[in-house]
Amino acid sequence: MTTKDTVIVILAEQAMLEPSDVALDNTLDDLGIDSMALVETIFAIEEAFDISVPFNANNPEDSGFDISSVASIIAAVDQLKAAQT
Repeated sequence: MTTKDTVIVILAEQAMLEPSDVALDNTLDDLGIDSMALVETIFAIEEAFDISVPFNANNPEDSGFDISSVASIIAAVDQLKAAQT
Protein backbone atom coordinates (compact mmCIF):
# COMPACT_ATOMS: atom_id res chain seq x y z
CA MET A 1 0.00 0.00 0.00
CA THR A 2 1.35 3.43 -0.90
CA THR A 3 1.66 6.37 1.48
CA LYS A 4 -1.25 8.00 -0.33
CA ASP A 5 -3.50 4.94 0.03
CA THR A 6 -2.63 4.43 3.69
CA VAL A 7 -3.20 8.08 4.64
CA ILE A 8 -6.53 8.10 2.78
CA VAL A 9 -7.65 4.93 4.58
CA ILE A 10 -6.71 6.45 7.96
CA LEU A 11 -8.53 9.70 7.19
CA ALA A 12 -11.57 7.83 5.87
CA GLU A 13 -11.76 5.73 9.04
CA GLN A 14 -11.64 8.86 11.22
CA ALA A 15 -14.26 10.59 9.07
CA MET A 16 -16.42 7.44 8.89
CA LEU A 17 -16.31 7.59 5.09
CA GLU A 18 -15.30 5.21 2.36
CA PRO A 19 -11.74 5.82 1.09
CA SER A 20 -13.22 6.52 -2.35
CA ASP A 21 -15.04 9.51 -0.81
CA VAL A 22 -11.76 11.16 0.21
CA ALA A 23 -10.30 13.53 -2.41
CA LEU A 24 -6.76 14.91 -2.40
CA ASP A 25 -8.02 18.49 -2.25
CA ASN A 26 -10.32 17.83 0.74
CA THR A 27 -9.58 19.69 3.94
CA LEU A 28 -10.07 18.09 7.34
CA ASP A 29 -13.16 20.29 7.72
CA ASP A 30 -14.51 18.91 4.43
CA LEU A 31 -14.15 15.42 5.88
CA GLY A 32 -15.70 16.37 9.22
CA ILE A 33 -12.52 15.64 11.17
CA ASP A 34 -12.48 17.71 14.35
CA SER A 35 -9.57 18.36 16.70
CA MET A 36 -10.10 15.14 18.68
CA ALA A 37 -10.28 13.03 15.52
CA LEU A 38 -7.19 14.86 14.23
CA VAL A 39 -5.19 13.75 17.27
CA GLU A 40 -6.32 10.15 16.69
CA THR A 41 -5.40 10.54 13.01
CA ILE A 42 -1.89 11.72 13.90
CA PHE A 43 -1.43 8.73 16.24
CA ALA A 44 -2.66 6.36 13.51
CA ILE A 45 -0.26 7.90 10.97
CA GLU A 46 2.65 7.60 13.40
CA GLU A 47 1.82 3.97 14.06
CA ALA A 48 1.24 3.05 10.40
CA PHE A 49 4.51 4.57 9.17
CA ASP A 50 6.66 4.23 12.33
CA ILE A 51 7.38 7.96 12.29
CA SER A 52 7.13 10.77 14.81
CA VAL A 53 4.86 13.57 13.60
CA PRO A 54 5.86 17.03 14.85
CA PHE A 55 2.35 18.08 15.80
CA ASN A 56 1.19 20.37 18.57
CA ALA A 57 -2.55 19.98 19.10
CA ASN A 58 -2.67 23.27 20.97
CA ASN A 59 -1.13 25.16 18.07
CA PRO A 60 -1.45 23.11 14.86
CA GLU A 61 -0.36 25.98 12.59
CA ASP A 62 3.09 26.06 14.20
CA SER A 63 3.68 22.32 14.07
CA GLY A 64 5.55 22.11 10.79
CA PHE A 65 3.16 19.35 9.73
CA ASP A 66 0.88 20.69 7.00
CA ILE A 67 -2.71 19.56 7.59
CA SER A 68 -4.31 21.99 5.13
CA SER A 69 -5.46 19.23 2.76
CA VAL A 70 -5.30 15.48 2.20
CA ALA A 71 -2.54 15.99 -0.39
CA SER A 72 -0.48 18.12 2.01
CA ILE A 73 -0.76 15.48 4.73
CA ILE A 74 0.45 12.81 2.29
CA ALA A 75 3.38 15.04 1.25
CA ALA A 76 4.27 15.74 4.90
CA VAL A 77 4.25 12.00 5.70
CA ASP A 78 6.49 11.33 2.68
CA GLN A 79 8.93 14.01 3.92
CA LEU A 80 9.03 12.50 7.41
CA LYS A 81 9.59 9.02 5.97
CA ALA A 82 12.42 10.31 3.78
CA ALA A 83 14.04 12.08 6.73
CA GLN A 84 14.23 8.81 8.66
CA THR A 85 16.29 6.97 6.08
